[in-house]
Amino acid sequence: MTVLEAIQKSAEFLGKKGVESPLLQVELLLAHLLKLPRMKLYLNFERVLTPAETDALRELVKRRGQREPLQHIVGSTSFCGHEIAVSRHALVPRPETELLAEAGWDFLVTRHSSLVTALDFGTGTGCIAIALAAKCPNAKITATDISTEALALAKENAVRNNVAERIEFPQGDGFAALSKGARFDLIISNPPYIPSAEIVTLQPEVRDFDPRAALNGGADGLDFYRKLAAEAKPFLKPDGKIMLEFGDGQAEAVKNIFEAQKWIVEAVKEDYSQRARILIAKPN
Repeated sequence: MTVLEAIQKSAEFLGKKGVESPLLQVELLLAHLLKLPRMKLYLNFERVLTPAETDALRELVKRRGQREPLQHIVGSTSFCGHEIAVSRHALVPRPETELLAEAGWDFLVTRHSSLVTALDFGTGTGCIAIALAAKCPNAKITATDISTEALALAKENAVRNNVAERIEFPQGDGFAALSKGARFDLIISNPPYIPSAEIVTLQPEVRDFDPRAALNGGADGLDFYRKLAAEAKPFLKPDGKIMLEFGDGQAEAVKNIFEAQKWIVEAVKEDYSQRARILIAKPN
């Protein structure tokens, strides 16, 4: 079987399984298997796959057909240009979260200090903390999570991306993980924001493979925003900022939660699809 035939047959199979963008998915799986850049596949369409390659591809495509995320199958994903290892212990980083990280480092680089500090609240894979550390050489990042498995993954990713010496990873529930007197220029977070009852309606790639704790935002999806609005101020420098990602349709509710706790909401930013996605606020 040639590369082209394998792509066509596999894409047809994935399409029948309800996988989005099946052709792209197969190309990425095959490029991973053959250790080729995806665009190089087009120069190798006539190459005949060995029996071992054919069997290996069949197994990868079968897993994807069972709706296992592509990122889990290949073991990593790209986030702000950094390779981030992924697993079932943490949320797979999403493209829109890159905009949150970008807003964070844009703010940090304006701080005229020899040392700036940021808290990544609920770090998961560590992707936001790593992006901030990479873009801001004078930044010291604290990345917390309640999950010891997620923190182990985040530490691995920090080492992989050569920023481990500037990120610390305390384990604990929310702000309880922090040392007394900790203060930050920036608190940044992509907290769980799916309403509990809606989790069963999510795509299988998310519902069955992302950890439930990284999705579940409580009955209305807003539990973590209430917690952050009520508890974050003592951990923020007076001229610091908090930046948070939120879900579709939650902008007004999140804004109201913070304003009720006497925060000044500076901006609500949109994602790539022009949906309100990021809240930026400062203490009043």
